[in-house]
Amino acid sequence: MPQLDTSVPHSARVWNYWLGGKDNFAADREAGERVRAVFPAIVDNARAQRAFLGRAIGFLAAECGVRQFLDLGTGLPTADNTHEIAQAVAPESRVVYVDNDPLVLVHARALLASSPEGATSYVDADVRDTETVLREAAKTLDLDQPVAIIMLGILGNIPDYDEARSIVADLVAAVPAGSYLVVNDGTNSSDEIAQGAQASTSAGGHAYALRTPAELTAYFDGLDLQDPGVVPTTRWRADDPGASLDGYAGVARKP
Repeated sequence: MPQLDTSVPHSARVWNYWLGGKDNFAADREAGERVRAVFPAIVDNARAQRAFLGRAIGFLAAECGVRQFLDLGTGLPTADNTHEIAQAVAPESRVVYVDNDPLVLVHARALLASSPEGATSYVDADVRDTETVLREAAKTLDLDQPVAIIMLGILGNIPDYDEARSIVADLVAAVPAGSYLVVNDGTNSSDEIAQGAQASTSAGGHAYALRTPAELTAYFDGLDLQDPGVVPTTRWRADDPGASLDGYAGVARKP
């Protein structure tokens, strides 16, 4: 088991702090507050992304009949994880979580509490290594049947945009028609979010590539975007949309 250094902030624990979780330490909270000082909306963005996850998984499971989910860049488990949302709708749902963060691996057991009818598993792999991701995911998922590919707040970890698009394309190519792609990410739509990204790097995180809404939309090329398209995260199928933030989200079906 990896040795955890609680004296140095860790991006997964900082994100956990912003979400109101308990798996964080003083160094993480201090780093989170430094980012929040220059980008006050970071907490709203983090929570908006989590709320979008709930709406997207609920839509896919309840309205689209999806029963298989590949969640990449899982992060630390909190409330309402992908398998909990999907299996509340359809207990037979099967979920594979993927992350290459040793800290997430330590907490992975919390992600494996599947319903008896379904299944969950955890793959320790880098999203860039799509061959390993797909090979290991196939031990739990039937890749000949529709799969929802979930990529929330992960594509900005890939500095090269062409590489990020290639990764998405490889994953989508590996699943059949009727599968879905779900993406949410921050955009470079304000000076504040750019300053927040820089502050996060300085606070012990890593550089995160912010992209335009048009660049995020291009991840869905060749797919059928579901209403309302690629929109601010708070506006995607929300009963009570909040103010627009710097994140955008979308869901699309593979024809």
